[in-house]
Amino acid sequence: MDRTEDAMEAALEGNLPDEAPPSRVTFEDPDELMRVFSPRAIELLRTIAQEEPASMRAAARLVDRDIKDVSRNLNQLEQFGVVEFEQEGRSKRPMVPFDDIEVHLSLRDDPESGDRSEAPA
Repeated sequence: MDRTEDAMEAALEGNLPDEAPPSRVTFEDPDELMRVFSPRAIELLRTIAQEEPASMRAAARLVDRDIKDVSRNLNQLEQFGVVEFEQEGRSKRPMVPFDDIEVHLSLRDDPESGDRSEAPA
């Protein structure tokens, strides 16, 4: 929250960063993280990033999964900003706009400030 307020103040004063900050997604709990980034979702993301399929159907073929399942998975990943779609005729081409996804998992909470420990593992 403090980082957001600082960034807003700087932007209002015209002090904009030279480059865009990294994208961030926050999950309520580790279970939600695991639902979104399941092993099958990670396999799908890696395949799309490496193979650059022309459509959702092509992506489904590459991972040998049902198109409905892949479509549902990709739409969920799009909601979290991890996948983007480019309309090409009647098909949507899935794209992964990132080379890496980093996960930060805090193990301890500071109950007084609500901040999580920043000490890396």
